[in-house]
Amino acid sequence: MQELKILSIVGTRPEGIKMAPLVHLLKETAEIKSVLCLTAQHREMLDQVLSLFELKADYDLNLMKESQSLTHITARALEGLEKIILQEKPHMVLVQGDTTTTMAGSLAAFYHKIPVGHVEAGLRTWDKYAPFPEEINRRINSVIAELHFAPTDLSRKNLLREGTPPEKVYVTGNTVIDALKTTVQPGFVFDDPFLRGFDFDSSRVLLVEAHRRENIGRPLQEICLALLDLLQAFPDTFLLFPVHKNPAVRCTVYRYLEGHHRVRLLEPLDTFSFHNLMARSHLILTDSGGIQEEAPALGRPVLVLRDVTERPEALAAGTALLAGTNREAIVKMASDLLHDSSAYAAMARAANPYGDGRASERIRDVILYYFGRRPSPPEPFSPI
Repeated sequence: MQELKILSIVGTRPEGIKMAPLVHLLKETAEIKSVLCLTAQHREMLDQVLSLFELKADYDLNLMKESQSLTHITARALEGLEKIILQEKPHMVLVQGDTTTTMAGSLAAFYHKIPVGHVEAGLRTWDKYAPFPEEINRRINSVIAELHFAPTDLSRKNLLREGTPPEKVYVTGNTVIDALKTTVQPGFVFDDPFLRGFDFDSSRVLLVEAHRRENIGRPLQEICLALLDLLQAFPDTFLLFPVHKNPAVRCTVYRYLEGHHRVRLLEPLDTFSFHNLMARSHLILTDSGGIQEEAPALGRPVLVLRDVTERPEALAAGTALLAGTNREAIVKMASDLLHDSSAYAAMARAANPYGDGRASERIRDVILYYFGRRPSPPEPFSPI
Protein backbone atom coordinates (compact mmCIF):
# COMPACT_ATOMS: atom_id res chain seq x y z
CA MET A 1 0.00 0.00 0.00
CA GLN A 2 1.30 3.47 -0.90
CA GLU A 3 2.71 5.61 1.90
CA LEU A 4 0.74 8.72 2.77
CA LYS A 5 2.87 11.79 2.17
CA ILE A 6 2.13 14.42 4.80
CA LEU A 7 3.69 17.87 4.39
CA SER A 8 3.97 19.84 7.66
CA ILE A 9 4.57 23.59 7.34
CA VAL A 10 6.17 25.52 10.20
CA GLY A 11 7.20 29.17 10.38
CA THR A 12 7.61 30.36 13.97
CA ARG A 13 8.94 29.20 17.30
CA PRO A 14 5.48 28.43 18.81
CA GLU A 15 4.56 26.40 15.72
CA GLY A 16 7.85 24.53 16.01
CA ILE A 17 7.25 23.64 19.65
CA LYS A 18 3.69 22.45 19.04
CA MET A 19 4.45 20.57 15.84
CA ALA A 20 7.65 18.87 17.05
CA PRO A 21 5.99 15.93 18.88
CA LEU A 22 3.56 15.40 15.99
CA VAL A 23 6.27 15.50 13.30
CA HIS A 24 8.35 13.03 15.30
CA LEU A 25 5.37 10.67 15.58
CA LEU A 26 4.58 10.93 11.87
CA LYS A 27 8.20 10.07 11.03
CA GLU A 28 7.93 6.97 13.22
CA THR A 29 4.69 5.78 11.56
CA ALA A 30 5.28 3.15 8.87
CA GLU A 31 2.27 4.15 6.74
CA ILE A 32 3.37 7.80 6.53
CA LYS A 33 6.16 9.64 4.75
CA SER A 34 6.63 12.87 6.68
CA VAL A 35 7.99 15.97 4.93
CA LEU A 36 8.84 19.09 6.94
CA CYS A 37 8.97 22.57 5.38
CA LEU A 38 10.05 25.76 7.14
CA THR A 39 9.12 29.23 6.02
CA ALA A 40 11.36 30.62 8.78
CA GLN A 41 9.03 33.54 9.41
CA HIS A 42 11.08 33.56 12.65
CA ARG A 43 14.63 32.47 11.91
CA GLU A 44 16.83 32.25 14.98
CA MET A 45 14.12 31.23 17.43
CA LEU A 46 12.76 28.55 15.10
CA ASP A 47 16.23 27.10 14.46
CA GLN A 48 16.69 26.84 18.20
CA VAL A 49 13.49 24.81 18.59
CA LEU A 50 14.35 22.41 15.77
CA SER A 51 17.80 21.81 17.24
CA LEU A 52 16.42 21.10 20.71
CA PHE A 53 13.81 18.68 19.38
CA GLU A 54 16.31 17.12 16.95
CA LEU A 55 14.23 17.86 13.86
CA LYS A 56 15.69 18.40 10.40
CA ALA A 57 13.73 20.23 7.71
CA ASP A 58 13.40 18.89 4.19
CA TYR A 59 12.77 22.41 2.82
CA ASP A 60 13.63 25.87 4.16
CA LEU A 61 12.24 29.00 2.47
CA ASN A 62 14.27 31.29 4.78
CA LEU A 63 11.78 34.15 4.45
CA MET A 64 12.72 36.31 7.41
CA LYS A 65 14.10 39.78 6.83
CA GLU A 66 14.45 42.84 9.05
CA SER A 67 11.24 44.85 9.57
CA GLN A 68 9.29 42.34 7.50
CA SER A 69 5.65 43.14 6.76
CA LEU A 70 2.71 40.75 6.77
CA THR A 71 2.41 41.28 3.02
CA HIS A 72 6.04 40.27 2.50
CA ILE A 73 5.65 37.09 4.53
CA THR A 74 2.40 36.12 2.84
CA ALA A 75 3.54 36.74 -0.72
CA ARG A 76 6.91 35.03 -0.40
CA ALA A 77 5.43 32.09 1.53
CA LEU A 78 2.79 31.48 -1.14
CA GLU A 79 5.37 31.56 -3.91
CA GLY A 80 7.80 29.26 -2.12
CA LEU A 81 5.20 26.80 -0.86
CA GLU A 82 3.65 26.42 -4.30
CA LYS A 83 6.93 25.10 -5.69
CA ILE A 84 7.26 22.58 -2.87
CA ILE A 85 3.66 21.40 -3.17
CA LEU A 86 4.07 20.90 -6.92
CA GLN A 87 7.30 18.95 -6.36
CA GLU A 88 6.17 16.78 -3.44
CA LYS A 89 2.47 16.31 -4.34
CA PRO A 90 1.50 15.55 -0.72
CA HIS A 91 -1.69 13.74 0.21
CA MET A 92 -2.28 16.30 2.98
CA VAL A 93 -0.77 19.54 4.27
CA LEU A 94 -0.63 20.17 8.03
CA VAL A 95 -0.55 23.67 9.48
CA GLN A 96 -0.63 24.77 13.11
CA GLY A 97 -2.29 27.64 14.91
CA ASP A 98 -2.77 31.15 13.65
CA THR A 99 0.39 32.61 12.13
CA THR A 100 0.79 34.18 8.71
CA THR A 101 2.74 31.06 7.72
CA THR A 102 -0.25 28.93 8.73
CA MET A 103 -2.67 31.00 6.68
CA ALA A 104 -0.35 31.02 3.64
CA GLY A 105 0.21 27.27 3.95
CA SER A 106 -3.52 26.59 3.93
CA LEU A 107 -4.07 28.88 0.97
CA ALA A 108 -1.18 27.38 -1.02
CA ALA A 109 -2.58 23.87 -0.46
CA PHE A 110 -6.10 25.01 -1.42
CA TYR A 111 -4.87 26.45 -4.71
CA HIS A 112 -3.72 22.94 -5.64
CA LYS A 113 -6.70 21.11 -4.12
CA ILE A 114 -4.63 19.43 -1.42
CA PRO A 115 -6.61 18.73 1.78
CA VAL A 116 -5.47 20.66 4.84
CA GLY A 117 -5.32 19.47 8.43
CA HIS A 118 -5.42 22.36 10.90
CA VAL A 119 -3.73 21.63 14.23
CA GLU A 120 -5.13 23.75 17.10
CA ALA A 121 -8.28 24.70 15.23
CA GLY A 122 -11.30 26.61 16.46
CA LEU A 123 -9.84 29.22 18.82
CA ARG A 124 -11.77 32.49 18.62
CA THR A 125 -12.09 35.92 20.21
CA TRP A 126 -14.76 37.05 17.70
CA ASP A 127 -12.81 40.32 17.33
CA LYS A 128 -10.96 40.40 14.02
CA TYR A 129 -8.37 42.86 15.30
CA ALA A 130 -7.55 41.09 18.57
CA PRO A 131 -5.27 39.29 18.35
CA PHE A 132 -4.05 40.83 15.10
CA PRO A 133 -3.58 39.28 12.56
CA GLU A 134 -4.06 35.89 14.21
CA GLU A 135 -7.86 35.95 14.57
CA ILE A 136 -8.39 36.32 10.83
CA ASN A 137 -5.63 33.84 10.04
CA ARG A 138 -7.50 31.24 12.09
CA ARG A 139 -10.80 31.94 10.39
CA ILE A 140 -9.24 31.61 6.94
CA ASN A 141 -7.71 28.29 7.98
CA SER A 142 -11.10 27.09 9.17
CA VAL A 143 -12.76 27.87 5.85
CA ILE A 144 -10.08 25.94 3.95
CA ALA A 145 -9.30 22.98 6.23
CA GLU A 146 -10.60 19.48 5.59
CA LEU A 147 -9.71 18.18 9.06
CA HIS A 148 -9.98 20.39 12.14
CA PHE A 149 -7.96 19.24 15.17
CA ALA A 150 -9.64 21.19 17.97
CA PRO A 151 -7.70 21.22 21.25
CA THR A 152 -10.83 21.49 23.41
CA ASP A 153 -14.58 20.97 23.23
CA LEU A 154 -15.11 24.74 23.28
CA SER A 155 -12.96 25.03 20.15
CA ARG A 156 -15.12 22.33 18.55
CA LYS A 157 -18.26 24.29 19.41
CA ASN A 158 -16.77 27.45 17.87
CA LEU A 159 -16.24 25.60 14.60
CA LEU A 160 -19.73 24.10 14.62
CA ARG A 161 -21.16 27.56 15.27
CA GLU A 162 -19.53 28.69 12.02
CA GLY A 163 -21.03 25.83 10.06
CA THR A 164 -18.09 23.42 9.97
CA PRO A 165 -19.37 19.87 9.35
CA PRO A 166 -19.18 18.02 12.69
CA GLU A 167 -17.70 14.90 11.09
CA LYS A 168 -14.62 16.94 10.16
CA VAL A 169 -13.92 18.21 13.69
CA TYR A 170 -11.92 16.13 16.19
CA VAL A 171 -11.12 17.09 19.78
CA THR A 172 -7.52 16.04 20.32
CA GLY A 173 -6.08 18.13 23.15
CA ASN A 174 -3.17 20.46 22.49
CA THR A 175 0.17 19.14 21.24
CA VAL A 176 2.04 21.59 23.48
CA ILE A 177 1.18 19.33 26.44
CA ASP A 178 2.84 16.48 24.51
CA ALA A 179 5.95 18.65 24.19
CA LEU A 180 6.05 19.44 27.92
CA LYS A 181 6.40 15.74 28.69
CA THR A 182 9.91 15.84 27.23
CA THR A 183 11.06 19.39 28.01
CA VAL A 184 10.49 19.75 31.78
CA GLN A 185 13.13 17.86 33.75
CA PRO A 186 13.61 17.82 37.57
CA GLY A 187 17.41 18.09 37.37
CA PHE A 188 17.50 20.60 34.52
CA VAL A 189 20.60 22.83 34.38
CA PHE A 190 20.18 26.22 32.70
CA ASP A 191 22.67 27.36 30.08
CA ASP A 192 22.22 30.96 31.18
CA PRO A 193 24.82 31.65 33.95
CA PHE A 194 22.46 33.89 35.94
CA LEU A 195 19.64 31.34 35.97
CA ARG A 196 22.08 28.52 36.71
CA GLY A 197 23.19 30.30 39.87
CA PHE A 198 19.85 31.78 40.92
CA ASP A 199 18.36 30.62 44.24
CA PHE A 200 14.73 29.94 43.35
CA ASP A 201 13.97 29.10 46.98
CA SER A 202 14.87 32.59 48.27
CA SER A 203 12.35 34.59 46.22
CA ARG A 204 8.94 34.27 44.65
CA VAL A 205 9.70 34.57 40.96
CA LEU A 206 7.40 36.62 38.75
CA LEU A 207 8.01 35.41 35.22
CA VAL A 208 6.95 37.84 32.50
CA GLU A 209 6.64 37.32 28.74
CA ALA A 210 5.05 40.13 26.73
CA HIS A 211 5.53 40.87 23.06
CA ARG A 212 2.24 41.02 21.13
CA ARG A 213 1.78 43.66 18.43
CA GLU A 214 -1.35 45.09 20.05
CA ASN A 215 0.54 45.67 23.32
CA ILE A 216 3.44 47.62 21.82
CA GLY A 217 3.43 51.24 22.96
CA ARG A 218 1.22 52.46 25.80
CA PRO A 219 -0.10 49.02 26.87
CA LEU A 220 3.44 47.69 27.36
CA GLN A 221 4.36 50.83 29.29
CA GLU A 222 1.40 50.19 31.61
CA ILE A 223 2.53 46.59 32.08
CA CYS A 224 6.06 47.69 33.01
CA LEU A 225 4.77 50.27 35.49
CA ALA A 226 2.56 47.62 37.09
CA LEU A 227 5.57 45.32 37.45
CA LEU A 228 7.51 48.07 39.24
CA ASP A 229 4.55 48.59 41.59
CA LEU A 230 4.51 44.87 42.42
CA LEU A 231 8.23 44.79 43.12
CA GLN A 232 7.84 47.71 45.52
CA ALA A 233 4.84 46.14 47.28
CA PHE A 234 6.35 42.65 47.61
CA PRO A 235 10.04 42.71 48.66
CA ASP A 236 10.24 38.90 48.50
CA THR A 237 9.58 38.86 44.73
CA PHE A 238 12.10 38.80 41.89
CA LEU A 239 11.22 39.58 38.28
CA LEU A 240 12.57 37.50 35.40
CA PHE A 241 11.72 38.81 31.92
CA PRO A 242 13.02 37.14 28.73
CA VAL A 243 12.72 40.09 26.34
CA HIS A 244 11.51 39.52 22.78
CA LYS A 245 13.84 40.51 19.93
CA ASN A 246 11.36 43.05 18.54
CA PRO A 247 13.14 46.45 18.89
CA ALA A 248 9.90 48.19 19.87
CA VAL A 249 9.40 45.73 22.74
CA ARG A 250 13.02 45.94 23.90
CA CYS A 251 13.04 49.74 23.87
CA THR A 252 10.09 49.99 26.25
CA VAL A 253 11.06 47.13 28.57
CA TYR A 254 14.65 48.27 29.01
CA ARG A 255 13.62 51.91 29.49
CA TYR A 256 11.36 51.05 32.43
CA LEU A 257 12.90 47.96 34.02
CA GLU A 258 16.65 47.94 33.37
CA GLY A 259 18.76 48.54 36.45
CA HIS A 260 16.26 47.50 39.11
CA HIS A 261 18.07 45.31 41.65
CA ARG A 262 15.30 42.68 41.66
CA VAL A 263 14.85 42.51 37.89
CA ARG A 264 16.78 40.40 35.42
CA LEU A 265 16.14 41.09 31.75
CA LEU A 266 17.11 37.99 29.80
CA GLU A 267 17.64 37.23 26.17
CA PRO A 268 14.92 34.96 24.69
CA LEU A 269 15.36 31.47 26.11
CA ASP A 270 15.32 28.17 24.29
CA THR A 271 12.21 26.08 24.74
CA PHE A 272 13.66 23.67 27.28
CA SER A 273 15.02 26.53 29.42
CA PHE A 274 11.79 28.50 29.28
CA HIS A 275 9.60 25.52 30.16
CA ASN A 276 11.83 24.68 33.12
CA LEU A 277 11.86 28.34 34.19
CA MET A 278 8.06 28.32 34.13
CA ALA A 279 8.10 25.24 36.35
CA ARG A 280 10.26 27.06 38.94
CA SER A 281 8.36 30.35 38.89
CA HIS A 282 5.63 31.39 41.31
CA LEU A 283 3.38 33.50 39.08
CA ILE A 284 3.40 34.04 35.31
CA LEU A 285 2.28 37.26 33.62
CA THR A 286 2.03 37.03 29.85
CA ASP A 287 0.31 38.05 26.64
CA SER A 288 1.36 34.78 24.99
CA GLY A 289 -1.31 32.35 23.89
CA GLY A 290 0.88 29.27 24.23
CA ILE A 291 1.89 30.02 27.81
CA GLN A 292 -1.79 30.12 28.79
CA GLU A 293 -1.88 26.46 27.73
CA GLU A 294 1.48 25.38 29.13
CA ALA A 295 1.31 26.91 32.61
CA PRO A 296 -1.74 24.92 33.81
CA ALA A 297 0.12 21.69 33.06
CA LEU A 298 2.83 22.92 35.43
CA GLY A 299 0.47 24.14 38.15
CA ARG A 300 1.40 27.79 37.69
CA PRO A 301 -1.29 30.52 37.82
CA VAL A 302 -1.32 32.94 34.88
CA LEU A 303 -2.33 36.57 34.55
CA VAL A 304 -3.18 37.21 30.91
CA LEU A 305 -1.94 40.64 29.81
CA ARG A 306 -4.57 41.08 27.11
CA ASP A 307 -8.07 42.48 26.91
CA VAL A 308 -9.45 39.37 25.20
CA THR A 309 -8.20 35.82 24.80
CA GLU A 310 -8.99 33.08 22.31
CA ARG A 311 -8.28 30.58 25.09
CA PRO A 312 -11.17 31.10 27.54
CA GLU A 313 -10.94 27.49 28.72
CA ALA A 314 -8.16 28.55 31.10
CA LEU A 315 -10.38 31.30 32.52
CA ALA A 316 -13.29 28.88 32.96
CA ALA A 317 -11.08 26.23 34.56
CA GLY A 318 -9.63 28.78 36.97
CA THR A 319 -6.00 28.40 35.84
CA ALA A 320 -5.79 31.97 34.42
CA LEU A 321 -7.21 35.44 35.00
CA LEU A 322 -7.72 38.09 32.33
CA ALA A 323 -5.81 41.08 33.68
CA GLY A 324 -5.71 43.28 30.57
CA THR A 325 -3.06 45.98 30.25
CA ASN A 326 -4.30 48.51 32.79
CA ARG A 327 -1.69 49.21 35.45
CA GLU A 328 -4.06 49.23 38.41
CA ALA A 329 -5.91 46.08 37.30
CA ILE A 330 -2.68 44.12 36.87
CA VAL A 331 -1.40 45.21 40.28
CA LYS A 332 -4.67 44.30 42.01
CA MET A 333 -4.96 40.82 40.47
CA ALA A 334 -1.33 39.95 41.09
CA SER A 335 -1.45 41.36 44.63
CA ASP A 336 -4.49 39.27 45.47
CA LEU A 337 -2.64 36.09 44.48
CA LEU A 338 0.57 37.12 46.23
CA HIS A 339 -1.32 37.99 49.44
CA ASP A 340 -3.85 35.12 49.51
CA SER A 341 -2.26 31.66 49.60
CA SER A 342 -5.63 29.90 49.34
CA ALA A 343 -6.59 31.79 46.17
CA TYR A 344 -3.18 31.01 44.74
CA ALA A 345 -3.49 27.31 45.62
CA ALA A 346 -6.94 27.08 44.02
CA MET A 347 -5.51 28.30 40.70
CA ALA A 348 -2.41 26.15 40.96
CA ARG A 349 -4.45 22.97 41.56
CA ALA A 350 -7.13 23.59 38.92
CA ALA A 351 -7.42 20.88 36.25
CA ASN A 352 -5.57 21.50 33.00
CA PRO A 353 -8.21 21.93 30.25
CA TYR A 354 -5.75 21.65 27.37
CA GLY A 355 -4.54 18.10 27.10
CA ASP A 356 -3.24 14.83 28.47
CA GLY A 357 -0.08 14.40 26.38
CA ARG A 358 -1.71 12.25 23.67
CA ALA A 359 -2.82 14.92 21.17
CA SER A 360 -0.22 13.97 18.54
CA GLU A 361 -1.31 10.35 18.71
CA ARG A 362 -4.97 11.32 18.17
CA ILE A 363 -4.11 13.59 15.24
CA ARG A 364 -2.04 10.86 13.59
CA ASP A 365 -4.86 8.36 14.01
CA VAL A 366 -7.46 10.76 12.60
CA ILE A 367 -5.31 11.24 9.50
CA LEU A 368 -4.99 7.48 9.04
CA TYR A 369 -8.75 7.10 9.53
CA TYR A 370 -9.46 9.84 6.97
CA PHE A 371 -7.40 8.00 4.36
CA GLY A 372 -8.99 4.63 5.15
CA ARG A 373 -6.04 3.21 7.07
CA ARG A 374 -7.96 2.86 10.36
CA PRO A 375 -11.47 1.44 10.88
CA SER A 376 -12.53 4.15 13.33
CA PRO A 377 -11.37 7.51 14.68
CA PRO A 378 -9.74 7.81 18.12
CA GLU A 379 -11.70 8.68 21.23
CA PRO A 380 -11.80 12.46 21.72
CA PHE A 381 -9.82 14.19 24.46
CA SER A 382 -11.81 15.11 27.53
CA PRO A 383 -10.28 16.82 30.60
CA ILE A 384 -10.67 15.02 33.90
